[in-house]
Amino acid sequence: MTNFIVVQTLQAQTNPSQPLLAKPNQFLLGKTGVHIWRVSLEQPAENVERFRELLSRDEQGRADRFRFEIDRTHFVVARGCLRTLLAQYLKTVPQEIKFSYSDYGKPQLADLETNLRFNLSHSGGLALYAFTRIGEVGVDIERIRPDFADEKIARRFFSVSEVACLARLPAQARVEAFFNCWTRKEAFIKAKGMGLSLPLDQFDVTLEPSKPAALLRTKWGEDEAASWSIEAIEVGQGYVAAVAVKSRSWQLSCWQLDEKA
Repeated sequence: MTNFIVVQTLQAQTNPSQPLLAKPNQFLLGKTGVHIWRVSLEQPAENVERFRELLSRDEQGRADRFRFEIDRTHFVVARGCLRTLLAQYLKTVPQEIKFSYSDYGKPQLADLETNLRFNLSHSGGLALYAFTRIGEVGVDIERIRPDFADEKIARRFFSVSEVACLARLPAQARVEAFFNCWTRKEAFIKAKGMGLSLPLDQFDVTLEPSKPAALLRTKWGEDEAASWSIEAIEVGQGYVAAVAVKSRSWQLSCWQLDEKA
């Protein structure tokens, strides 16, 4: 079971000399560390405004293009939290962080000399952030929607063996198994950095609720699965999540930001 350690409220601070959180080791990754942060996107209005001030003009413009206020707010908090957390790992201020994007749209630090890698995902009112110095990382969180866990969607996106495995499960286990499969596959392709240009049916993951998360095989390389690890993350009732790392030896630490204002 994932053990999230609750820490004090995240503030959109601008001075890296002022500790963001109580324990400095929360930002010490080491050579094998993978950090997962869980953040509520439902923040007080004053926090939202502080986070917006940290965003670049481009990010503020993207926020303004959302039609609904809740989507604008979630985007601002998600990006503001990302900048605030990255600033602590990099010992800089959030506004100075610059991003670049891969050919497939994956965000990364513009300073390619740093070995810090990150990924983020949000669904409903929760966001997950993954940070590591091991190599590429991918994380995915999904709010469970039974109406989305449809056999037609599974046949469209899952591999033949995954669809067959899903069909063999008891009916009451299929929704959870569907989202296990979905999040593990999404985490993997996000770590690969190729987006949906890498078809989801070209590789297999475990999905049964009784089995550990794992990448089983890929159609393009017999040995690739042996280089990757996938781990399920228990983020709370009504959600499923997973993280993928190109390493077989790593240590996961999970932090939850206190949701109080």
